[in-house]
Amino acid sequence: MPLAKASAQTVAVIGLGYVGLPLAVEFGKQVRTIGFDVVAEKVEKCRAGSDPSREIPGAEMALARHAEYSSDPTVLGEADFILIAVPTPVDSAHIPDFGPLIDASRTLGRHLKRGATVVYESTVYPGATEEVCIPILEQSSGLEWKRDFFVGYSPERINPGDREHMLTNVIKVVAGDTPETLEKVARLYEMVVGPGVHRCSSIKAAEACKVIENTQRDLNIALMNELAIIFDKIGIDTAEVLEAAGTKWNFLKFKPGLVGGHCIGVDPYYLTHKAEMLGYHPQVILAGRRINDGMGKYIAEQTIKQMIASGSYVKGAKVNVLGLTFKEDCADLRNSKVVDIINELKTYGCEVFVHDPEGDPEEALHEYGVTLSAWEELPRADAIVAAVAHRQYRRLTIDEIARKAVAQGCFVDVKSGFDAAALEAAGLHVWRL
Repeated sequence: MPLAKASAQTVAVIGLGYVGLPLAVEFGKQVRTIGFDVVAEKVEKCRAGSDPSREIPGAEMALARHAEYSSDPTVLGEADFILIAVPTPVDSAHIPDFGPLIDASRTLGRHLKRGATVVYESTVYPGATEEVCIPILEQSSGLEWKRDFFVGYSPERINPGDREHMLTNVIKVVAGDTPETLEKVARLYEMVVGPGVHRCSSIKAAEACKVIENTQRDLNIALMNELAIIFDKIGIDTAEVLEAAGTKWNFLKFKPGLVGGHCIGVDPYYLTHKAEMLGYHPQVILAGRRINDGMGKYIAEQTIKQMIASGSYVKGAKVNVLGLTFKEDCADLRNSKVVDIINELKTYGCEVFVHDPEGDPEEALHEYGVTLSAWEELPRADAIVAAVAHRQYRRLTIDEIARKAVAQGCFVDVKSGFDAAALEAAGLHVWRL
């Protein structure tokens, strides 16, 4: 019998974002679950049955009959299991920012009850849970680790916008500070994760697992981006080359593109930071990061070259940028690399108009100073940059796209998701990554 059900224990989740709210909803279908967030507005939306991130349908939220939401930290003292799912970003110098995690640990520590188990889901470098988080829990609570409270780790694997790979159908990696904690944490997650869990022998191993998952993907995309730059200089189409190479059974099917968001473009810096703390300077990982971080500027430069080649005057040219979120069919604007394209185009004197059907206009303005235009407000531009392959854009007809560009205008297809031949037949000059 599952542990939490057997003893009617209470689960709390700190952080009601893309990671925390799915946890609160799934556990809330079975046991009393407290969803906690310091942002009162977010809590009110959850209470009203609405996901602030627009990832979980209202009907799904309603199934969590045992879930309650609060911004009052004292309720955390009622929980037997507390799952911490707060952001772990990097600062402008790419140094890990533990601020949200430290604040969450300190807040929990003030209310942590004796015998509780704390499980961290936030991505960190190997060793951070024991070196950074646990001392704060001890100091804030006055309790002793492994005697009065216990700690586990289970790295989040949430993929915003992905309706196929969900919390409930992706294997969960788990670890604990003692063998007994490991089993408690494993049985807890087995309540909601269909395929079950994978047990790690240490918290450090589980932490490392998470950062290398995203580091591997980051490096593979960096390779594709570098190949795309080379192939463009040679004069061959990257998409065609990758399609041909993909016919071999062991060729990994990655594509070039922008790498942003809160995971892939951030997590490698946690690993490299730890390596440098230990006296080792990573080379391959940081090389990949440099390539990916430079792709926004590169795409903007190629857009400028295409406009010049088609006879447009760059200064004062109008450019429509389609998409601002960090990935397609997702509302998440965090660490969007489309902003790099926009800012670089502006340095050339271009007038940039941005449209996104998913992103929140207030957040776009607050975070980046970008005003989102309605589709009807987009002008006939000298160039269109299809930066994010939202479903809504992929459904556009060639005529609908062409009407947003001047005759002989440029179309820059970052994800190679449009019919280049049809666009060229409509009179557009097409360049794709």
